[in-house]
Amino acid sequence: MTHVETELSSQPECWTRAAAEAAEHGSVLPTAGERVAVVGCGTSYFMAQAIAALRESSGQGETDAFAASEFPHGRSYDRVLALTRSGTTTEVLDLLRALRDRTRTTAVTADPATSVMKLAHDTVVLDYADERSVVQTRFATTALTLLRAHLGLHSGAVVGDARTALAEPLPEKLVDCTQFTFLGRGWTVGLANEAGLKMREASLSWTESYPAMEYRHGPISITTEGTATWMFGEAPDGLAEQVRGTGGLWIEGTLDPLAELVRAQRLAVAVAASRGLDPDHPRHLTRSVILTP
Repeated sequence: MTHVETELSSQPECWTRAAAEAAEHGSVLPTAGERVAVVGCGTSYFMAQAIAALRESSGQGETDAFAASEFPHGRSYDRVLALTRSGTTTEVLDLLRALRDRTRTTAVTADPATSVMKLAHDTVVLDYADERSVVQTRFATTALTLLRAHLGLHSGAVVGDARTALAEPLPEKLVDCTQFTFLGRGWTVGLANEAGLKMREASLSWTESYPAMEYRHGPISITTEGTATWMFGEAPDGLAEQVRGTGGLWIEGTLDPLAELVRAQRLAVAVAASRGLDPDHPRHLTRSVILTP
């Protein structure tokens, strides 16, 4: 098995541990009523989108998500929550350094032996979810699980759905598709964005992602026989029929959306294998983006 396969298969255990530990990290995670920004890069940015939407929609407080390089320094926040698997990503470290004297920061990371431990005011270390692979799977979803549990939005059923996502065969004909579109609503828009990124990174696939209602406003024009459209969460009325009418393959997300992301991770590995690609060595990518002056 590749590193990616091994790591994505361990997600149910990682999620169970993160949920169990959420209470002990409560003092350094955003509290109800705080105005919060969640930041990250790449996969972590898409997890930030999901966390921000979950937190605000559950009434916990105004929450924004930004790529770390695009943080609006003119805005005021009670806390900035930074997600960084490696603890070495240049944009995240630069932002934490800039905020050090004016905004409380919490970093969620996998590596306690990196600079992020000194630059953030508070840290949460998920070292058991660290990865050898360049392509992120379990760290990202474990960080999201930690925050879902902190918000009171996690249950054991989510872990059960993840096990189902790992055990069940992928939908017939999906691996052979030439183009993939992932759709979400609310917090699952971030998951759809992440699913598209996984497919691009691991299998060099042509993928796109959109809020589900926006997909009708132009992007559906690319959908045809041999393409797939995958919905994370409940689909808008009539959308499945519209996609099927184009001849495209419609994938209905029946599991918890985070478990659906596990299925998409498996798809990325399967498509890579079908194309003779090694998902452990994605083209032009490194485990951490470190920019030199």
